[in-house]
Amino acid sequence: MDDSKEHTRCPARGACPVFLALSSGAVRYAPTVLDPALDGNLGEETWDTDSQPHPDEGHPPPLEAVPVPWKSVGPCRSHRESPGGLAESPGGEEAQGEEGPAAAQLDVLRLRSSSMEIREKGSEFLKDELHKAQKELKLKDEECERLSKVREQLEQELEELTASLFEEAHKMVREANMKQAASEKQLKEARGKVDTTLFAEFQAWRESPTLDKTCPFLERVYREDVGPCLDFTMQELSALVRAAVEDNTLTIEPVAAQTPPTVKVAMVECGSTNTCALSGLARACRHRIRLGDSESHYYISPSSRARITAVCNFFTYIRYIQQGLVRQEAEPMFWEIMRLRKEMSLAKLGFFPQEA
Repeated sequence: MDDSKEHTRCPARGACPVFLALSSGAVRYAPTVLDPALDGNLGEETWDTDSQPHPDEGHPPPLEAVPVPWKSVGPCRSHRESPGGLAESPGGEEAQGEEGPAAAQLDVLRLRSSSMEIREKGSEFLKDELHKAQKELKLKDEECERLSKVREQLEQELEELTASLFEEAHKMVREANMKQAASEKQLKEARGKVDTTLFAEFQAWRESPTLDKTCPFLERVYREDVGPCLDFTMQELSALVRAAVEDNTLTIEPVAAQTPPTVKVAMVECGSTNTCALSGLARACRHRIRLGDSESHYYISPSSRARITAVCNFFTYIRYIQQGLVRQEAEPMFWEIMRLRKEMSLAKLGFFPQEA
């Protein structure tokens, strides 16, 4: 085969869209100026639309053999152009056929490069996120460790505090038991030293309580405690005070800083706030007494008030017993009366609370 025929043969005429359009009659090929040699060659050979190039003819494989999708290039626009625009040499078709696989390979390389770039960026992003997550996890682990140490310390302190409280409670219980045992021992010793005659007199009075001074029990108390406690220098006023205490008609009230004028007209004040009406001594009198329904008031010193109050407390208690308001055994009642007698003895000696 000569060179002119080989040059005019299209290597991809079976798959070229230009060749298919020309062979089907959709587009007419009308060259304007052609080389006489090429013109003769084109007129001499008729292309077979069904024929395909053979691989053994030395031509490159057809475009459809390339394993990439076919992409439309310049010749694909031939059906929209004028017939004169299709005047191309067979050499140009052969060059386009050769450039097709190179362009496809270039696209593949571009895709691979872009994919690798995206993969690298994604890998870097994931590495950064992993680093951040590891850093946050480390911080959380450190915080958990710190909180765990704080909890262990609090638990240890709580255990120590609980043990200390239990030890203190046991200590207090032991001390209370020891005090109770000592008190019971002292009570037994005191009961062993009690005058049996005095206790027998109290039991006889308790069976039929009365305020008659002739009974043995009250006669002893009057003689030993009540009489000496209410024996003041002013004998006449002392007798009136004693009678008022026995009848429960004595009133003790504090001295007001300023007495209203209406009260001054209705009351008769005896003595002054600087002299005790019972002892006659110069003392600051912060209380005064009133006997029965009398309107007379007598200023008394703190010592005189303490003596009168001690006797009144004794009579109040024995009245409760007489009225049946005290529901106890004989021994607790007896010891309470002994305590009241002790207060009368101390007040008689001048011992009294400072608030008196």
